[in-house]
Amino acid sequence: MKTPLIVVVGPTAVGKTGISIQLAERLGGEIVSADSRLFYRGMDIGTAKPTPAERTRIPHHLIDVADPDETWSLAVFQRLAADAIADIQGRGRLPFLVGGTGQYIHAVVHGWAPPATEPDVRLRSVLEELAKSRGNDWLHQRLALLDPPAAEAIDSRNLRRTVRALEVIFSTGRRFSDQRRQSENSYRLLTIGLIRPRPELYARVDARIEAMFAAGLMDEVRSLRSRGYSPDLPTMSAIGYRECAAVLRGEMSLEAAKVRMRRLTRVFVRRQANWFKAEDAEIHWFEAGDGKMDEIEKEIRVFLEESGVAP
Repeated sequence: MKTPLIVVVGPTAVGKTGISIQLAERLGGEIVSADSRLFYRGMDIGTAKPTPAERTRIPHHLIDVADPDETWSLAVFQRLAADAIADIQGRGRLPFLVGGTGQYIHAVVHGWAPPATEPDVRLRSVLEELAKSRGNDWLHQRLALLDPPAAEAIDSRNLRRTVRALEVIFSTGRRFSDQRRQSENSYRLLTIGLIRPRPELYARVDARIEAMFAAGLMDEVRSLRSRGYSPDLPTMSAIGYRECAAVLRGEMSLEAAKVRMRRLTRVFVRRQANWFKAEDAEIHWFEAGDGKMDEIEKEIRVFLEESGVAP
């Protein structure tokens, strides 16, 4: 019999953290993070990581599990997420998979398996040199020409994933997006989608960015640099970190950094909408405003009763 898993998705700044914590408190749950930015220690303010107080209220898994110079693959995330979900269920608690990183959510929900192509070190080196000489965007544009679905799913700033996709394409002669295997997962799923009107969401994004700087984002980036973490690391390409590093080098003003962060976050929100579509019948959508908690909780309780589980 499949075990229940509650999935909470939605764009950045919609309110996933607060709502999922309240739901977990009401329903005896624990949270497994599916936000790729939250894996890394010391990257707290710029990622809007749940605060220590919030993590005391409800146990969170897969947060602060790697250093910024470590690279987590999708396969590693899938394995550890499955382990965390099984552990939560084994203790009689209800697992909530929460995040806005579409690829990580879909990997668990749809049982994705990445292409099995062996690494080609020489080809990878050539691709990385091309990125150095011509830029990450140029390499990502080549991927868009060869495999538009893969390019759409991969952020142009994520050089590692761009290189891997091209490596698989050149090694096999087939599109990277066509080689993703899918298997049946072991969960009975209820996916809760959180939305807000786009103007309201953008206003929340702007307020969050201002709050990050007020909370010490520049000091956080300065601390990461002092500990030897290069702004060229893939993890440091997260929105806010590269811009703050440019400010510290005198290449960008603070106001210009904020403007760029607002623009990039809006682009990111639109990309997230491609992963979690309003017309997706598998997602139960709710406005993330006041007064919706009881409605969402009721939806989950009905699902659990139908699953033969008493919360």
